[in-house]
Amino acid sequence: MLGRAPTRDERRLAWALWLLAFVALLLAERAVGFVRDEGIYFAASESYANWFRLLFRDPATALTDAAIVRAYDINHEHPVLMKQLFGLSRLLFHEGLGWLRPATAIRLPALVLAASIPPLLFLLGSALYGRAAGLFAALSFLLIPRHAFNAELACFDIPVVAMWLLVVYAFWRALEDGRWGLGCGLLFGLALATKHNALFLPFVLTPFALWRAWKESAALAEAREGLWRFVGLFAAVALLYGLLFVAQGPEGFQRKFLLLSPHVLLFVGLGAGAAWVLQGLFRSSVPTARALLPIATLAMFGPVLFYLHWPYLWHHPVERTAWYLAFHARHEHYPWFYLGQLLRAPPFPLEYVLVKTALTVPTSLLLPMVTGWLTVVGRGLLSLSSRTRSWVQRPSTSEALVAVNAVASILIISHPQVPHFGGVKHWIPSMAFLGLLSGAAVVRGCTALLERLRTRRPTLPSWTVEAPVFALLMLPALLGLVRVFPYGTAFYSELAGGVPGAASLGMQRQFWSSHVTGVLPWINAHAKPHARVYFHEVTGYSVHDYQRNGMLRQDIQPVWSPSEADLVAYQYHQEFRHQELEIWQAFGTKTPVTGLYVDETPQIIVYQRPGT
Repeated sequence: MLGRAPTRDERRLAWALWLLAFVALLLAERAVGFVRDEGIYFAASESYANWFRLLFRDPATALTDAAIVRAYDINHEHPVLMKQLFGLSRLLFHEGLGWLRPATAIRLPALVLAASIPPLLFLLGSALYGRAAGLFAALSFLLIPRHAFNAELACFDIPVVAMWLLVVYAFWRALEDGRWGLGCGLLFGLALATKHNALFLPFVLTPFALWRAWKESAALAEAREGLWRFVGLFAAVALLYGLLFVAQGPEGFQRKFLLLSPHVLLFVGLGAGAAWVLQGLFRSSVPTARALLPIATLAMFGPVLFYLHWPYLWHHPVERTAWYLAFHARHEHYPWFYLGQLLRAPPFPLEYVLVKTALTVPTSLLLPMVTGWLTVVGRGLLSLSSRTRSWVQRPSTSEALVAVNAVASILIISHPQVPHFGGVKHWIPSMAFLGLLSGAAVVRGCTALLERLRTRRPTLPSWTVEAPVFALLMLPALLGLVRVFPYGTAFYSELAGGVPGAASLGMQRQFWSSHVTGVLPWINAHAKPHARVYFHEVTGYSVHDYQRNGMLRQDIQPVWSPSEADLVAYQYHQEFRHQELEIWQAFGTKTPVTGLYVDETPQIIVYQRPGT
């Protein structure tokens, strides 16, 4: 049912799923090392928290651009919602209450959002495909080892998955309940404040809103006229912005985008015009108005909330927003090992995302995902022809919404000019929706099996088939998760031949430097007092955080080259093999003293200077 509200039992089960996920993530968090990005995010979150302290003590000073820049200039290439939450959580749960170590307190908001993904999948899946399908999607998502690893981090990749799901869920509910149309825009603003991935959401959702409005207004001339007015308003404003951009040039357009300018007047006019058109539509056709309301709120609430959440934009909104967008449009490319090739610059292989997904998602979960998506697409294609239309049930709007979101992030990242790094984290929003389709596919299979079994036992309950099938499909993922924990970026699926097979295929063995935790106990036990250690690829921020959180001895002195070091913890990356040669030359030995090996595959190798 389109936009169906959850039942009381479904809401209760959703809360239970959230609690289960949150407790599991919280209990496992301490073992997970600090990735490179977390180092700068930890520092940024503390800087932002200090600004909030200043805001309460001296608001006049805190609100000046100089004070804002001092606090927010660090890591200003990303929105700050999550980092603000990280910093405030540290103030409360570490400094204030003393309940949590610094890292856990900082990571806590990310864990809360990560834990919201299973219940969201359950609620949407239950409404579309039944509770069993929703439950399969919910339980399987965090069993995928790379998802579980990213869910533990004070980063933005999993939080934006939660926000993407929330926006789509609100959009879907808005088609039957206008209140959710307002919520959709508000949630979109929060999604923009989480990570730039959310910029693509309007392009995914708008076609569905227009299609729904077109169908609902078909029999009502006044409603169809209102739809055309709505579309014409947005088209006219877009055209006028385009003309201003062409007439003034990029620099002039940016420089003249002031509070009292045609640029702002057009934005205000768009909001006022959309409100007027929608008011008329709510009188003539409520379903048409409900379909269009999310477009208006996405357009109006999104930019406003994005601006309000980020103090760094307050004094120079256009200039700094333009810099932010340009930074991500021209993001640097990191070397990445893929099937024996060291990818350094575009164009990247078109099939990269599909291959990487196939090699990193447990096969027992990947196959239902592929089957579920192909089923929806196949039904859609067959329903286009009059010859085959009767063979299948045409996909509903809701199914199409899920299927499109299941490939949206994948298609964006697959473009050969888009940077390809970070494992699978950039397209996890798609993986959540593929999980919904996998749940539907698995339950269809269970239903077919149940029908056969009921020819002999008509009263056989459905759970007697679903429970063992679910367990059979999820068990390989659970075993893989336990096997590699807490070294999630090393996981590879059965198709890759596991971790050793992926190494033989020439795949990136691990990344983000968090696996160094596997050798920290040895260093703590064997390094001489005040030993100088070169933590290869580990930032100074992370070394400081390991010491601050009691994971590394306080007397250990980090240095930044093998020539200065008594010990080296070398990260095994193909692009750094020449640095291992430098270590051998500096130490006069090729023999490591210890290391981290996952399924006998080198991840971190420790060298010790002879005589130290």
